[in-house]
Parts: sequence; structure tokens; C-alpha cells
Amino acid sequence: MFIETEATPNPDTLKFLPGKTVLETGTANFTDPDAAEVSPLASSMFAQSGVSGVFLGHDFVTITKATELEWSSLKPQVLAGLMQFFASGAPVIKEGAALAEARVDENEEDADIIDQIKTLLDEKIRPAVAGDGGDIIYRGFKEGVVYLQMQGACSGCPSSTITLKNGIENLLKYYVPEVVDVRAVD
Repeated sequence: MFIETEATPNPDTLKFLPGKTVLETGTANFTDPDAAEVSPLASSMFAQSGVSGVFLGHDFVTITKATELEWSSLKPQVLAGLMQFFASGAPVIKEGAALAEARVDENEEDADIIDQIKTLLDEKIRPAVAGDGGDIIYRGFKEGVVYLQMQGACSGCPSSTITLKNGIENLLKYYVPEVVDVRAVD
């Protein structure tokens, strides 16, 4: 098995492309070993000393390292761990496991606006962000504010605030006049 790697805008995060489907649908973000218990793949990555985050996309795995470590020492361990995991045939997510989703309380009267926001996120924003090894998850809309969660390479990226405010917020305001602000949530 050959696994390609790509740099991301976040210097502490690398994108690993195993050449196969990782998740059939959606994404999964793990920021600590306890949360990763539902994913044998994420758990195996956290077993590598220095891994501080694991993000699973459709056809990639994004690994975030502790800032004090260098990729030159961690990357070979991660590659070996990924190869071993995919060769094992173990499931990426345990059968029946549910991934938590924090949401903001929404007003039912905003359903049309929320649909517009979700469509823009899915069609214009998420594909670009996935190219950088991350994802942006919709978490709610209330009183003109869109709440989004940055995941994978986007979480903690030095340019994430600029992306959120100058890119995503401007796009959403342009297409959905009811949007007055976009805020990141953890």
C-alpha cells in the first residue's frame, strides 16, 4: 500500500491519502484519545506518541501533531500505523457508534435560511476546505449568526480566522442577506 501525504496550511497538520475510502459519508474529528474510542483507526493513531488530533474524511486522514515535535520524526510512525491499520481490515468506526454533534438552538422560522446556508457550505465551502485536509461543520444559526466548527487541518490553523471571516462570512453574507456574522465554535 502506498500512502501519499500532502502539506496543509496548518504546519502542525499533515493530510494522508491512503488511496481508498476512509469514511463512506460525513467526517469524524477526534481531539483526544477518549473521544477516539469509537474509532479503531483514530485510536491507533493516538497510540503514536505526539499525535494530538485525528480527522477522518471521505478519502483521507488528517493528523495533527504536538507543536514541539517535528514531522521528520513522527511522519514515518504515522505512515506505518496507517498501513498496519488498513492491512488489518478493522472498521474505521465501530459498528453502531454515534458521533456527537453539538448544536445551537434554532428558530423553526429560519428553516429556509438554514437550508440556504447548508447548501452553500456543502457546494462551495466544504470541497475547498477538504482539499486542505479539514472540514467545516454547521452547528447552528441564531439571530443572524452562523455557528461553524473548524475540524482537521482547519482547527488551530494560523489562517483559519482569516478564512472564516474574509472567505466564509463574506460568501454567506453575499448569498444570504440574513447572515450578519459567522463565529467558530469548539
